[in-house]
Amino acid sequence: MSQTHFYEVNIQWKDARIGELSSPVLNQTIECATPPEFPNGVPGIWSPEHLFVSAINSCYMATFLAIAQNFKVEMEDFSCKTIAKLEMVDGKYIFTQAEMFPVIKLTNPDKDAVTAHRLAKKAEAGCLVTNSMKTEIIMTAQIS
Repeated sequence: MSQTHFYEVNIQWKDARIGELSSPVLNQTIECATPPEFPNGVPGIWSPEHLFVSAINSCYMATFLAIAQNFKVEMEDFSCKTIAKLEMVDGKYIFTQAEMFPVIKLTNPDKDAVTAHRLAKKAEAGCLVTNSMKTEIIMTAQIS
């Protein structure tokens, strides 16, 4: 398998500050807009800022699940809340920090809890999205 991959995402402007994201390899589109915190922002629609944070969450989940499967750690449930801080630094908005709160419910907590804590940290270190960002990542896993 090649070590280089390409991902194409297109956007088409619809109206005002609203666009529609698509990819030639995906079946769904996503409407996105400037968030309401900015001038002329649109409430209730995914924003680039939400998509940035969702990239952290979805990559972490995919990485954790892959590693857990490799280590044969079985789960009943996985969820993760991530809160990212956007602030003005040197005249530019940047995400300075993202705090992640994964909640992992194991099938066999007595057997797998120690391993799952180790794998949660391993997934944090191996997440390609967060490894590609300047944003500080803080993770507090809850495993039961």
